[in-house]
Amino acid sequence: MWPNASSLGPCFRPMNITLEERRLIASPWFAASFCLVGLASNLLALSVLMGARQGSSQSRSSFLTFLCGLVLTDFMGLLVTGAIVVTQHFVLFEWQAVDPGCSLCHFMGVIMVFFGLCPLLLGAAMASERFLGITRPFSRPATASQRRAWTTVGLVWASALALGLLPLLGVGHYTVQYPGSWCFLTLGTDPGDVAFGLLFALLGSISVGMSFLLNTISVATLCHVYHGQATAQQRPRDCEVEMMVQLMGIMVVASICWMPLLVFIAQTVLRSPPAMSPTGQLSRPTERQLLIYLRVATWNQILDPWVYILFRRAVIQRFYPRLSTRSRSLSLQPQLTRRSTIH
Repeated sequence: MWPNASSLGPCFRPMNITLEERRLIASPWFAASFCLVGLASNLLALSVLMGARQGSSQSRSSFLTFLCGLVLTDFMGLLVTGAIVVTQHFVLFEWQAVDPGCSLCHFMGVIMVFFGLCPLLLGAAMASERFLGITRPFSRPATASQRRAWTTVGLVWASALALGLLPLLGVGHYTVQYPGSWCFLTLGTDPGDVAFGLLFALLGSISVGMSFLLNTISVATLCHVYHGQATAQQRPRDCEVEMMVQLMGIMVVASICWMPLLVFIAQTVLRSPPAMSPTGQLSRPTERQLLIYLRVATWNQILDPWVYILFRRAVIQRFYPRLSTRSRSLSLQPQLTRRSTIH
């Protein structure tokens, strides 16, 4: 693949960086603290979610199932990738010496793609679930909502894993990235690298765009019903508002954290002249940009649990006392039913 492929595995590209530069770029204490804060945040969110699921309604139980899947994914992503990256930062091992056959690099590449796409796909799935729950409240059997939610989470995990395995099947390559502490897809000119990079970027961008569209419609529907002529008992329950606030927060966090990296990947693999030289080397500014965007994307795994923790009804009521502490017995379903019978 590259001039050094005959002596080393296919995951190694030319990278002119000294040990001193690696020490300056990669702080082991910052990486360890980052992972510990993320793991603690997700564990806290999981414990709060477990308590919230007890006695919740069917629609809220389904939403909380998706949230459990999202927080669990973020937790495992930080745990697995953090174990590799933090170890590398502390030991500063040479990847060629530790993993000459590229098995560890391929593993890390797969989990980077998997744990990167899962939050975006789960966000789109949650937006779809709330869209149907708000605009088509009678289109789904309530008794199967939680089972369907776990099935959807499983399908998302399977889809993200299938995409992550494509480079191992010959579509694209995983290579060690600057400063030599992580592996990710290759921003090269090989047709497989271009196809895989575009597939990753487009799938992530479509998920964000789908979340934005469906959440906008759901919020507009809630606002229309809430400010309509219906009685107070027919207005949306507080939990409907709470779920949409949380979902909008998750969407905003995912957009801010992931869109810069997704756009950068698409732009780089389509750049003319190519960003990568025939020897497999990227310019130092391009390598640094990729590292910065990846670090920004990683914040998504820390911020996701705090969106749920901070945007709960009990917290929102402190800033918006008008939000009733009493769950109303009726939701927006009677209002939507009345509108449908008129038409």
